[in-house]
Amino acid sequence: MAVQYDLEGQKKAYAKWAPIYDKVYVKLLADAQRKTSAAAAACGPDILEVGVGTGLVLPYYPAGCRVTGIDLSFHMLQKAVEKKVERGLKQVGLLCAMDACKLGFADHSFDAVTVPFVITLVPDPEGALDEMYRVLRPGGEIVIASKLGADEGATMHVEAALAPLVKKIGWSIAFKASRLRNWAAKYPDMEVVSIAPVFPVGFFKMVRIKKKAA
Repeated sequence: MAVQYDLEGQKKAYAKWAPIYDKVYVKLLADAQRKTSAAAAACGPDILEVGVGTGLVLPYYPAGCRVTGIDLSFHMLQKAVEKKVERGLKQVGLLCAMDACKLGFADHSFDAVTVPFVITLVPDPEGALDEMYRVLRPGGEIVIASKLGADEGATMHVEAALAPLVKKIGWSIAFKASRLRNWAAKYPDMEVVSIAPVFPVGFFKMVRIKKKAA
């Protein structure tokens, strides 16, 4: 059965966030964004950013990269285009509206796919990851930055206690790291090579999922 979700509702929510998103998140997410872009660039120059939003990550990609960015929200994309133009980001190419579950790119188009702070917001994360796998070249990586709930131990119990507070500021601990491992296990050529903590105090994680070379 096809997954049903409210695209229009998401677009309206992003339209409200677009004018203030940078002010709220620019410092909080900077460490994860730098590390995500660096990990992607190490895989090769052709990079797809899924959920480019207002373009906060775009300045961190090194010169010589060829970055394509997609997002569901036109309002967010307008801010990203402004950054590209105002800052002269020559490493940034196409910025366009697109559903992460229906990527309009050929198979094996990119050396890396970055997913900065959006995987938990996608109504069908596994469907989106399937598309990222399709467009990723052998030897490349899907690099995800996100708030991921702990699967076990004391951290899991602390997060459960804080869940109501976290929910009020728009985050959730419901999406566990194991969900990404379970997805990768579907493909014999995909491997979760690292789940590393990033600022602040490991609250966010950076996950690298590698597609084995042919």
